[in-house]
Amino acid sequence: MRAFLPSTAAVTAAFLLCTLTGATPAAADRSPDGAALTKVSHGDPYAHCTIGARSPDSVVYPGTEVEPYVSVDPRDPERVVTAFQQDRWNDGGARGLVASWTTDGRTFRRSTLPFSLCAPGGADFERATDPWVSTGPDGTVYAGGEGVDFVKSTRSGLLAATSRDGGRTWQHLTTTHVDEQPFFNDKPSLTADPVRKGTAYQVWNRLDSAPPGPGSLDGPGYISLTRDGGRTWSGAREFVDTSTVPNTQTIGHLIVVDRRTGTLYDFFDQITYADDLTAVVEAHYAVVTSTDAGETWSTPVTVARDTSVPEVDPNDPTKLLRAASTLPSPAVDPRTGTLYMAYEGSDFSAGSFDAVQLVRSTDGGRTWGSPELISPEGVPAFSPSIAVDERGTVALTYYDLRFLQPGDTTTLPTAYQLATLPHGNLRRRTERRISRVFDWLQAPFAGGYFLGDYQGLAADGRGVRAVLTQTHSGAPQNRTDVYTAALPTR
Repeated sequence: MRAFLPSTAAVTAAFLLCTLTGATPAAADRSPDGAALTKVSHGDPYAHCTIGARSPDSVVYPGTEVEPYVSVDPRDPERVVTAFQQDRWNDGGARGLVASWTTDGRTFRRSTLPFSLCAPGGADFERATDPWVSTGPDGTVYAGGEGVDFVKSTRSGLLAATSRDGGRTWQHLTTTHVDEQPFFNDKPSLTADPVRKGTAYQVWNRLDSAPPGPGSLDGPGYISLTRDGGRTWSGAREFVDTSTVPNTQTIGHLIVVDRRTGTLYDFFDQITYADDLTAVVEAHYAVVTSTDAGETWSTPVTVARDTSVPEVDPNDPTKLLRAASTLPSPAVDPRTGTLYMAYEGSDFSAGSFDAVQLVRSTDGGRTWGSPELISPEGVPAFSPSIAVDERGTVALTYYDLRFLQPGDTTTLPTAYQLATLPHGNLRRRTERRISRVFDWLQAPFAGGYFLGDYQGLAADGRGVRAVLTQTHSGAPQNRTDVYTAALPTR
């Protein structure tokens, strides 16, 4: 969700079986290189929900789908599940979260994720945000997200559910953690362990706006895990401490697993603010490591400086954008164990604008190389996602603004790109556009024109599977949709 907001009390864990709705048509768009883009967001299951208005200034964007993530069954690349926000609010979260699933890689069907009151039988939260999906080695799909309340109370809770039929139905709805003001839980992610059947990890940052002692903000990393396929989850516990540096928070926690060794790596951004919380004093990306399936964790190792700058329309900086600034996207090479992290940074523009940058480690995260520029020089680029295929080809997707003309302040032509680096070799980098050119300024406004704080990318055994958000010009009741494509990496 990426908002500094207070939160509240407890939600009872429940069981839910969500019902299937309609199927989507097959290819609805086509990328310039001929790859079929399949539209996965059709219809609006929450169109008639009236829950969640925070104030008279609250605006809901009906028919909008944003912030998608994707997971592929490691046993079958045609079995894909995506998740996304449905009906975004301008002041935080959405009416609910939706999953879209396929068993043939082409025809997607919809199921409602039980993470808000707008969903049939959903959890006791007015809104939901931060959708995530991950599939374990036995085909179990784990979905995660966050429920938030703003009207009857101010609280936030971490939610999880599982599917054993590829996303068609969801069971074992669990509230893994819930807080009220002055705490706020933010930016959860969920990772199924690829080598430990039935094991998955949910991680997030827990903001405290009234910590004891000096400082007025604390934001450590928290973890909850399951060892029984999502039937039960452990109590939340702190695993990244920020209390020793006043006014410090973490954000963007995301675990990747080295399949060769079973080692877990949790990446995050650590941000320290001035005493009045109006300015950032220092920010850097870091990683912690676990060799015992999440029971204990190392001390943090610095990965790279966070040099991101405000995301804006370059031709009109008063128009704010909202993308993946402060959120790392990590991956691990399944053959060699080389670690990669993609992120937004301004190292290559002298602090003028963000581009897509990449760092790597060949020694298990103990040391990290210098940033490498992935997106084109001189072009603002946003929201990198990274995956490494079975052959060691590094794939990165991102939005960029190369089609924006000087002086154009009425539209923001945007396209989604795929860059590939065979064996991580930057000199062999290739790039191709995988979306049409669309106007970012048609997106819902939520702290900036909002396509999502992240997009999704996953290796699928043959290449990669991308999921992305595109806008529709002139369609105020359906400003955005979510698309997916299976993309070769050679």
